[in-house]
Amino acid sequence: MSTISTTTAGHGGRRATEQFGPKPLPDSPRATPQDPVLEGLPPLGGFAACGLDGSPRNPCQARRFVAHTLHCWDLPSLVADMSVVVSELVTNAVRHALAAEPQDTSPEYPLWLGLVRHPGHVVCSVADPSSEPPRQRDADAADLDGRGLELIGALSESWSWSLTEPRGKTVWASLVLPGGG
Repeated sequence: MSTISTTTAGHGGRRATEQFGPKPLPDSPRATPQDPVLEGLPPLGGFAACGLDGSPRNPCQARRFVAHTLHCWDLPSLVADMSVVVSELVTNAVRHALAAEPQDTSPEYPLWLGLVRHPGHVVCSVADPSSEPPRQRDADAADLDGRGLELIGALSESWSWSLTEPRGKTVWASLVLPGGG
């Protein structure tokens, strides 16, 4: 993982780039809680994103990124469930979406993880270069995998996916904020 872009609405003192990657995107907002661009935003606003290189270590990096971001947004009670959701989304993207892509045309960061905080929920999304839809498997009781989308459905308020231009898809899940807002 490396490239991270964040905006905050007054939560947290350290930027995610200090812990998770070398630098933010060149054209990304570099707002701090004191910036005039943030004046008037409710404390529930927020966006954070990071680029992932498609390696097997990405689910662990994604969980750390989610935990850090949710703690900065003062939402520690969402960390456990959101960590499972993001781990499943990123694992599916690494295993299935990137396996179908030719390796010689893959960008440096073929996956993108985003978190958006809304007044009543937090949305986690993972964008990948494959246009193949996520598929739920019928896992047997003895199977060690194949339950990722079932877990996402159980932990989230809703989840879905959509095609993105010029290629690929984004799979997202929404978790309700504690207390509804």
